Amino acid sequence: MQRVTITLDEALAAELDAVAARRGYQNRSEAVRDLLRAGLQQSAAAEGESGPSLGALVYTYAHEQRDLARRLTGAFHHHHDLSVSSLHLHLSNETCLEVAVLRGEAGELRHFAEHVMAERGVKHGRLVLLPAEEAKG
Repeated sequence: MQRVTITLDEALAAELDAVAARRGYQNRSEAVRDLLRAGLQQSAAAEGESGPSLGALVYTYAHEQRDLARRLTGAFHHHHDLSVSSLHLHLSNETCLEVAVLRGEAGELRHFAEHVMAERGVKHGRLVLLPAEEAKG
């Protein structure tokens, strides 16, 4: 087994400790290993999806971040063929949440979502992909 050292801020360390306590882990290492495995499995599954897909891109961002709203709007206009609908919520004076419903090839949706989530000022983001065939009922 290899030893890996990571640095966590206090809030994230407290969250890790809470998860470890809730799930009954003996130590942080066991919790981190299981969380890492789950994250790697999720990533591998998401990267393996292909074909026509529906996506829900959920992200929070700092709306006061310089030019961020303009950049996000521009990205969605530039990829208008992928965008079906969106929902915008004001969570606080500083933070907004957006949910964008997307449709297109899985790889294109992933690439677009990664671009949005990488924008400076986007705090958290996640893309959920579903095969488009499931939506036909």
